[in-house]
Order: sequence, then structure tokens, then C-alpha cells
Amino acid sequence: MLSFRMELPCLCLLLLNCLQSLSAHNDFYTSIGQMTDLLYTEKDLVTSLKDYIRAEETKLEKIKEWADKLESLSATATLDPEAFLGHPVNAFKLMKRLNTEWGELESLVLSDTTDGFVSNLTIQRQYFPTDEDQTGAAKALLRLQDTYRLTANTIATGDLPGVKFKTFMTVEDCYELGKIAYSDVDYYHTELWMAQALKQLEQGEESTLDKVTVLDYLSYSIYQQGEIDRALDYTKQLLELDPEHQRAKGNLKYFEFQLEKQKKAEEEEEGKDRGKRDTTEKKEKTKKVSNHLLPERKKYEMLCRGEGIRMTPRRQSRLFCRYYDNHHNPKYVLSPVKQQDEWDRPYIVRYLDILSEKEIEKVKQLAKPRLRRATVHDPLTGKLTTAQYRVSKSAWLTGYEDPMIDVINQRIEDLTGLEMDTAEELQVANYGVGGQYEPHFDFGRKDEPDAFKELGTGNRIATWLFYMSDVAAGGATVFPDVGAAVWPKKGSAVFWYNLFPSGEGDYSTRHAACPVLVGNKWVSNKWIHERGQEWRRPCSLNETD
Repeated sequence: MLSFRMELPCLCLLLLNCLQSLSAHNDFYTSIGQMTDLLYTEKDLVTSLKDYIRAEETKLEKIKEWADKLESLSATATLDPEAFLGHPVNAFKLMKRLNTEWGELESLVLSDTTDGFVSNLTIQRQYFPTDEDQTGAAKALLRLQDTYRLTANTIATGDLPGVKFKTFMTVEDCYELGKIAYSDVDYYHTELWMAQALKQLEQGEESTLDKVTVLDYLSYSIYQQGEIDRALDYTKQLLELDPEHQRAKGNLKYFEFQLEKQKKAEEEEEGKDRGKRDTTEKKEKTKKVSNHLLPERKKYEMLCRGEGIRMTPRRQSRLFCRYYDNHHNPKYVLSPVKQQDEWDRPYIVRYLDILSEKEIEKVKQLAKPRLRRATVHDPLTGKLTTAQYRVSKSAWLTGYEDPMIDVINQRIEDLTGLEMDTAEELQVANYGVGGQYEPHFDFGRKDEPDAFKELGTGNRIATWLFYMSDVAAGGATVFPDVGAAVWPKKGSAVFWYNLFPSGEGDYSTRHAACPVLVGNKWVSNKWIHERGQEWRRPCSLNETD
């Protein structure tokens, strides 16, 4: 008699811990720290999938044994059916097989071994990344490509500085990036990534995609950038592969017409008065000279790459490192901290080994379940809101969460001499894929009178920034207006004043967090406000003193 019993291990309890940490979160791509939970989720799913495969294999083995046995029996019986059934036991067993055992086999074949796996998958699917996460991660790659001047091939081959796990992108991966750029009407990146997909196909990479599909996107994206002759070449390549491609046939005629029209226009231009052309050339030269000052975005990207403005040797000679006790603060007289100057104007100073490994891990542990998409102050409403130019997640920690937070806050007060009672809570931030914070001011400008009105503690007089991780590549804090770049160093902190002693804003403190190219960036910061500092940092009558 055929009997079959299987048990598929249920991983629901095993998965609950991961799910609880994921349940309140979205925008996964904005925090590497929280994305690590997804790796464990996927690992559990693979375990569940393996259990399902084993159950299916066991089931098929049972069916195969049954089929092999019957195949042998049938072969013998059909040699002389009457003689075979002449044996009463054979006749009885035939009745039994067809009446009972084939029914049991049918039940076995129809038995569903997918329940455990499908239930696990269903439970977890609601916590999976969304289309927004996938698009956000794709756009982050494009942002990194631009900021750090990386070729599509460099990214696709995983040849990035400081990487531990080299990963290659498939044709499908490159195609997906190109499609996302295309849907964003970003034809420049569409061309780069469709060209990379085509290159990998031509190198013989196996793929479910064909050249025709890639060439269709490639030719159109190139046309949209005004290069009609190249678009025409790729369209001809497409038609060689698929002569009946209707859109390509239409594009071929259109591109040929546009190219002819363009040539005629160029010929007419050549026939114009030479003097007029000379005048135009002079205007262009004047324009080039007047544009010698780079826009902020360019300066920002150059600084992120370690390029840009360099401090003169004379200014550099005025920067020092020292042991610092903040005017003989009792806590630091016997064990002063290491302090070094990072920049002179604005004055940016770094404190080394100011946060221990134990403190860093504790702060991260407290922050991780509280991380939410980072917000910025809306200058119009004065309220907090999310922004696309800030790609990270943050959490606010107080002494109520753990006494260690009060110890850290007191340390900041001891070293800066500023009052912490009116400061904002300690903000912890973890940056995501290509995580960044574009150029901004920490203080409220005159055209933002309500920026911190709800706090009632005045403007942000100073910023204290802890670096809680090293970053393999990228992730610098840069000041585009002055050319300063401060690189993350685990356990250190940087400090600068946002306001002059007069209370006027120091516009040279406009700064940005560069995209993280490789690694995981954790920081925490303390925004210190004006109220309570009246006797600690006296006012000046000179506006920029």
C-alpha cells in the first residue's frame, strides 16, 4: 500500500523578528543600515525555498518508485495476460491497485507542497522594497556615475574603489537602468546604459533580451540628444536584425528626412556673411570668459572627487593640531582630547577619538529601529518635510532612551563651552545607496523668519557632527563656497559656528554631504541654538566679527 507523509518546516516564527524590524519602514534605499535586514529576509526565503524543493523532490521520488514498480509489473503481465491473471493473487492485487492505490497516487500527485513556502513569501512580500525603492536605488547609481565621473562599464564590472564584494551587472541590469532613465526623460543616461547592455550582448553574454529591443531604445535616446546621424546608424543596425520592425522603418525615413534638412540648413549657414559670423564668435569668446566662475553644483562634485580649490601654503601653515582641554575644563586637564584644524574660514575643527567603539555601537543600536526618512525644514512653512535632495534616514535620541546619550551631550558641552539644554536632540543619520545631502545651510536665513519658531530657542548657532563609521569611498562633508572637504573618520567629530558673534549668518558654512560611493555612512549631529549662549559666547557689534 502506498503511503506518503511530508512535513514542510514553517519558518514563520523565525521570520517574525526580521518582519517586526521591517514593518514600520519604507524607502529602504535611503538607509544601508536598514537594508541589511532585507539580506536576512532574503536568506530566510531561500531556506524556505530549499525546504519546498526538498519536499517536491521527496514527492517525485515516491511517484518515480511507484511508476518504476508498475512499469516492471505491467511489462511482465502483458506478456501473457490470461496466464498472469490466472493466478488469483494477481487478480486480487489488480483490483486493489486500480480501486485503492491509484487513488492514493492521485492524491499524492495532487498534494500541495507549496503551502509553507507560499505562506512565508506572502507574509514577507508586504515588507518588500517597492517600485520607489528600485527606482531610487537606480537613480542613486546614476547620481554616483555623474558625481564621481564613472563610466557605465566601470560600474557594470564592479570596479569601484574600496569594494570588498565585486559584483557584475547583467545585460538585464543595464537595460533596467536605461529604462528607468528613459522613463525620467533622461536620454543621456539612457544612451549610456543601453550602450553598455548592447556591448555586453555583443561580447556574448547570454540574456533573455535581444539586440533589437536595446537598439530601439538606444537609437531613440541618441536622436533626442540631437545626434541624428548616429541615431540613423543604430536604426539601420536594428533593421538588419529585424527588417519588419515597424517603428524602426518609420524612424529610418524620419531620421533621413531630418538629416537632409539639417544638411541644407548648415549649407545655408555657410553662405551667410562672414562678418556676422566673426561677431558671433567674439560673443562666444566673451561668454566663455565670463563663465570662469563654476556653478555650485560643479564645485560640489569636484570637492566630492577630491578636486577643486586648494588652500595656499601660507594659509595651510596656520592650521595646527593640539591637545585641548577647553580652558582647563576639569574633565580634560589630565586627559586632554586631540584637536586639529580642518579649515580656517570658516573655522572648522576636528576632535579625534572622541567617541568610543562601545558608544558608537550603542547609538546605532538605539537608532536603528527608530530610523525614518530624513526630513528638512521647509522655509515656507517652518515644518519638517522629506526632500529628494536628502537621501538618508535619521532618528532622534534623548537621555530617556539611554543614559549614554546624556553623557555624549555633556561631552559636547564640555568641549564647546555651549549650553546643551536649548540644543536639538542628538540626530543619528544613516545614508542609503548613493546617500547624500545636497548643499544647504544649517541656520535659518533672514528670508526664513519662521524656520525654528516652533522650537523657541533662536537660530542654530553651531553644528557638531560625529562620524560613526569610516567610508570606503565618497561621503565627504564639503563646503563648496570655500573649497573645504572633511572626510569621515570613525570616532571623530567636527565642529563649526553657523553664526557670527553678532548673530548674523555665516554664509560660507553652506555645506553638503557627498554621495556615498562605497560603504556605509553613519553620522550623528547636534544642532546648538542661540538661547542660553548669551554669557557663553557674548555678542559682537561687528556684523562679521
